[in-house]
Amino acid sequence: MTGKHANRGTALLEQPDEQRAARDGEGNISRQRLIDLLNEDLAREYQAVIAYVVYSQVIKGAAYMSIASELEQHAREELEHAIMIAKQIDYLGGQPSVTPKEVKTSEQAEEMLQFDLDNENETVRNYRERIRQCEQLGEYALAENLRTIVVQEQEHQIDLATALGRSRP
Repeated sequence: MTGKHANRGTALLEQPDEQRAARDGEGNISRQRLIDLLNEDLAREYQAVIAYVVYSQVIKGAAYMSIASELEQHAREELEHAIMIAKQIDYLGGQPSVTPKEVKTSEQAEEMLQFDLDNENETVRNYRERIRQCEQLGEYALAENLRTIVVQEQEHQIDLATALGRSRP
């Protein structure tokens, strides 16, 4: 292979397995693969709801009281995200999953907040990829719905980074 497509195979091999598996030989995503990936996203939203509910109630210390009420709000927003993703999976002809990803726990407030921040970072990365995949399939309305979710997820990143004393997520 020579010319502008010479490195195409190498570039595909350098992508993470999840991204590489989502694409067929021509770099397109199938509708079924999008459903599967959205179900993984849905499982992550369930995880976030559970984590935020638990962490908001068990986080201790004067320094964390304002973030505890913020975490309760995050739980509500993550539930809205889960409903939106489940609705889109159904629209695409799939069956929404019912199992959350594993929720990490800790007795240390800072560790709980770091777990949440790590999960939010992963979620934003995945939704950005999902937006590109939706657009490849011509599912522009779904891509716009995901963009609204990304805005809230980025707000969560900022809240968590601020609570951890970081300037950025």
